[in-house]
Parts: sequence; C-alpha cells; structure tokens
Amino acid sequence: MTAWFGALVADEIALPRLAPGAEDPLALARQRMVAEQLSCPGRDITNALVLAAMEKVPRHEFVPERLRYQAYQDRPRPIGHDQTISQPYIVAFMTEQLEPKPTDRVLEIGTGSGYQAAILAELAAKVYTVEIIEDLAGRAAVDLKRLGYTNVYVRAGDGYKGWPEAAPFDAIIVTCAPEKAPPPLIEQLKDGGRMIIPVGSSWYQELVLLRKQGGRLERQAVLPVRFVPMTGQSQRSEVPMPKAGAR
Repeated sequence: MTAWFGALVADEIALPRLAPGAEDPLALARQRMVAEQLSCPGRDITNALVLAAMEKVPRHEFVPERLRYQAYQDRPRPIGHDQTISQPYIVAFMTEQLEPKPTDRVLEIGTGSGYQAAILAELAAKVYTVEIIEDLAGRAAVDLKRLGYTNVYVRAGDGYKGWPEAAPFDAIIVTCAPEKAPPPLIEQLKDGGRMIIPVGSSWYQELVLLRKQGGRLERQAVLPVRFVPMTGQSQRSEVPMPKAGAR
C-alpha cells in the first residue's frame, strides 16, 4: 500500500524546533563538520555546492530530540525502527558522486529521516523520495515541510518499485542495500543519468556508481560501505546467498 504525507505530527517534541527564518545556534557546529569531516585531507569532498548544502541544512532537525547534541558527530545516529541517519561524510560523498544539477529531477530510495532529501533539495529542481516504513515517511514529510523544502515529494511505499509516475529521473540515489540494482530503478533512470547505490550482502557491500549510456549501464565501484538492507520486494526477488564456507 502506498501512502502520501503532507501534514502529520512528528513525535519527540520535548525540545524547541527551529522555525523557518529563526537564528540557528548550531551553524558553527555545521561549519566545523564541513571543515573537519568533509573537506579535510583524507576525506577530500571538493564540490563547493555540496559543501555549501552540508553547511546550510540543519542536520540536528532530522535526528530525535534526545540525540541532537550528537547530530554533527562523525558517525550515523539511530532514528527509530532499526534505521539510521547516515554519517555526514557518506551523505556528502554520495551526493558529490551523483553530481546533481539545478535542473535535475532526483529519485531517492530510503527517505529515512529526510536529511539526504534536504541536501538534494538544495542542489536539484525536484526530489522524489520513497520510504517503506510509514512512520518514518510521515515524520520526514513533516520535517521537510516545516523547514521549507517545497520541492521534495515524500511517498510511503516499496522503493524497489521506484516512482514510475514521475519517471524518468536524471539521477537516483539509494540509501539501503539490495543484492543488486533493482530493474525498475534502472528502467526509470533517464539515458545519460546517474545512480549511486550500495549493493551486496549484509556482510559485504560496495557503493556503486551506475551511468546509463545508450541503454547500457557503466558500473564503477567507488567505496566499501555498510547500509541497512533493502526490504520489501527486493528481499523476495533475491536468490539466497550460500552459507559461509560453501562453494
């Protein structure tokens, strides 16, 4: 079942949230995050637009209230339902690899907290994002709307199927790991488009950049990673992996 969200009430509101236009007391923390975790030697995020988006978007608004003080640390944080908001470096790295352009229509699979969608919304024309966990989709939709992201469209549903009514997409980003790239997503990628996706088993994954050229896919492995597995039809479509030691 697919659900749409526009005006739901998020939980965990014990601390005040940032109102649009309000002064942000954690701007310095974001500047430090960019300098020490993203653009520093060894991390080498160089895209100025990506760095500017990472410095602008209030990451603390996308984590549970009790964990706000950890929002700008160099690690993922839990957001409920056994899901996480990715480490800032991974968000910036995947965004830089995707090369979003101001005119792009981008599909995100795995909305989670909505933070990656907010980063993309700073860089692209429209962002369509799908989350299989209905509660997370609802919370993300509320937070994105509250923070003024009118170019992000949130849907609760199985990301394996993509968003066919809005296709084709200039770029697709996947933040959960199937065994291989789902055929519906490949089909919904525009010719000349890019997809960044973690693929592999629960014990080994690699981040792969796919480019669609003339109906063919160019594949480049760019980074070993560890993401939560893609659920839904992806798990039903995969062939079981052999047990350890089997040949």
